[in-house]
Amino acid sequence: MTAPLQQHPVVVLDFGAQYAQLIARRVREAALFSEVMPHTASTQEILNRQPAAIILSGGPSSVYDEGAPSLDPALLDAGVPVFGICYGFQAMVRALGGTVEHTGLREYGATQAQIDDTSSTLFNGQPGEQSVWMSHGDSASLAPEGIRVTATTPGAAVAAIEDDERQLYGVQWHPEVLHSTFGQRVLENFLLRGARLEPDWTPAAMADELIDQVRDQVGDGRALCALSGGVDSSVAAALVQRAIGDQLTCVFVDHGLLRDGEAEQVKKDFVAATGVDLVVIDATEQFLTALAGVSDPEQKRKIIGAQFIRCFEQAARDIVHDRGDDQHPVKFLVQGTLYPDVVESGGGTGAANIKSHHNVGGLPDDLQFALIEPLRLLFKDEVRQVGLELGVPEEIVHRQPFPGPGLGIRIVGEVTAERLEILRAADKIARAELTAAGLDRDIWQCPVVLLADVRSVGVQGDGRTYGHPIVLRPVSSEDAMTADWTRLPYDVLARISNRITNEVADVNRVVLDVTSKPPGTIEWE
Repeated sequence: MTAPLQQHPVVVLDFGAQYAQLIARRVREAALFSEVMPHTASTQEILNRQPAAIILSGGPSSVYDEGAPSLDPALLDAGVPVFGICYGFQAMVRALGGTVEHTGLREYGATQAQIDDTSSTLFNGQPGEQSVWMSHGDSASLAPEGIRVTATTPGAAVAAIEDDERQLYGVQWHPEVLHSTFGQRVLENFLLRGARLEPDWTPAAMADELIDQVRDQVGDGRALCALSGGVDSSVAAALVQRAIGDQLTCVFVDHGLLRDGEAEQVKKDFVAATGVDLVVIDATEQFLTALAGVSDPEQKRKIIGAQFIRCFEQAARDIVHDRGDDQHPVKFLVQGTLYPDVVESGGGTGAANIKSHHNVGGLPDDLQFALIEPLRLLFKDEVRQVGLELGVPEEIVHRQPFPGPGLGIRIVGEVTAERLEILRAADKIARAELTAAGLDRDIWQCPVVLLADVRSVGVQGDGRTYGHPIVLRPVSSEDAMTADWTRLPYDVLARISNRITNEVADVNRVVLDVTSKPPGTIEWE
């Protein structure tokens, strides 16, 4: 489901920025709906979205690079409030007739900005000097005629511009990152004071609109929901059930790639909380047979995605047969796809294909269902808010994310039953110790990874061992678009390591992954 949730979004025009999705998120934190569009969209395509405001993102190019993204001046004359950031700011200055040049004064990282007017639209109520996050080589040296300069930095004589009459604004720095101390205030001042928008993006509004969308899409048809017991699929199932009732059947595929106790939790807890019609399929042998001999992570993801669909297709046929109603086949498949899934699978604006997601990039070409993806435009925290609004239990809503391909992508190497048992045992210990230490809400998630194709020398019981390493990957994040490794207490790490090496056969080493995202992803595969 790709239709916008509101008819007048704040459009973030993406000039190739690493922060485009973060800008969209910050807009939503201001209780306004946002949508990302590519810089290649025509002015008419952008205006057809009836945007309430437009934000021009940063980007890696110089405005003087051959083939650098350009800005149509007509977009600035359309009567829509516009806010430029970094590259978008420079493109805006040039389109309005100002000057951007190579001054030789580059600025990267924390910079002090001098605010010339602390009563202006953008800087109202803020100090006259503030730390901002810069990343630019070119600088605006001359403002467009009739537009006020309201901030400067050592490397940018024109660091912020404001035109209240035409509702045109911009800053050279990145207000969307936390390193800009008053960045969110600047962004919200544009949205609420400059663009004069009313914040109305709430969990209740999200839930109501999503329910209406699903009801309109399905009509009197039938749908299956791919239920994993995780946050995303659980909220998607609860939402679709609210929309179409007993026209929905949830299908839980036990593919043998789950963590310890998860299948039982789904069968008991979620059904008790929601009352959904649940069909459980034991497909362990089917998945392991398909994965035999496969080590490439992309191939594993695609195989798992294809096997999921084959299971759902069979479930659809069984449901129709059991009900004796060939006139009403199952036409729709509900999935808990989120915005970060879409972006990382190459389906977002200007996004590279970082990895295929079995909800997005791993589906077979001969898919027999129409997809319902009611959460496709939402970030994880918004999904949790919608879940609570729908009455999904907190223990499910606040569960740490777990990938659809399961432990299959947490085994680096071929997936086998024996390796799954090793990883399950190690994962169970790590989760138990994190819970005992009260750290479940302090981390986003903690993937436990088995390096199945790696062995290291160890000493256990006065003897030499040659076992597998286990990797702990605790991360903190707001929405999985970016992440940092979580600084867990040493005593907790020590208990996890000691227990795993003592209790899990064939493991003699535990290592800690301290890589942020970027450059690494949260999952290893």
